[in-house]
Amino acid sequence: MNVGVCYAEADRQLWLRLEVPDGSTIEQAIELSGVLKHYPDINLDTQKVGIFGKIVKLDTVVTDGDRVEIYRQITADPKLVKRRRL
Repeated sequence: MNVGVCYAEADRQLWLRLEVPDGSTIEQAIELSGVLKHYPDINLDTQKVGIFGKIVKLDTVVTDGDRVEIYRQITADPKLVKRRRL
């Protein structure tokens, strides 16, 4: 089955398409993608993951065509950033 794994930092992003065995979990898809080698600072114990913008657990089984996303920690309070723009 074909899935995508993506991760973005402020200045660059990575989007990988790969084939995974049927019944693979999000965690297995991330490991198979090699994204952890490109971004060794990713910590799946603390960072949230999702499929198409919906937060899910690492043991969620992916389906064909899913986009697996690894989310970064928020570095600025969105309300504060909005006030600075005004």
